[in-house]
Amino acid sequence: MSGTKMSLTPELVALTLKPVPDEGPEPRWNPIQEDELDALVRRVTEESNNEPLWIFAYGSLIWNPDFDFDMKEVGTVYGWHRSFSLHIERWRATSEQPGLMLALERGGTCKGIAFRMQQPPKPDDLRRLLAREIRYREVTPMIEWVDVHTKDGKRKALPFWASSPSHQFTTPLSLDCAVTIREHF
Repeated sequence: MSGTKMSLTPELVALTLKPVPDEGPEPRWNPIQEDELDALVRRVTEESNNEPLWIFAYGSLIWNPDFDFDMKEVGTVYGWHRSFSLHIERWRATSEQPGLMLALERGGTCKGIAFRMQQPPKPDDLRRLLAREIRYREVTPMIEWVDVHTKDGKRKALPFWASSPSHQFTTPLSLDCAVTIREHF
């Protein structure tokens, strides 16, 4: 097939889809309640100090931000790196076939996209985004502000799934181990 150009077609993408029944919430995690989500919105709003709210995307939010933004910049976060280290049994995985999701782990660097949420910010947009990204009460501490370095300066931004040893929800794995994760469950 030397010299043959391949194209990603809707038919090829359809071959990658595997519909699975909804198994409900992630096992061993407690869904965030409405009042907890309201408190999280207040916390993030207060921590932003009335500055524009920037979101740092390093995974699926890059191509599917699902919130209104009025500016985006390529940026780098120092002291963090992306890692397939969050063990999951929902979203892109099942109890029968667990998987891994990206999280930020300490050390290294991570390049991504900084999105500035629409100004003035709409409280419902932030609430919807937090409800999408932070579905479980146990992971609310994984919301941690980072400095994103862009060509236009440093931005204080909010990534999701920023890990630390105290959270106990991620396990940094080697790339070889992450590729063969099914063998580890």
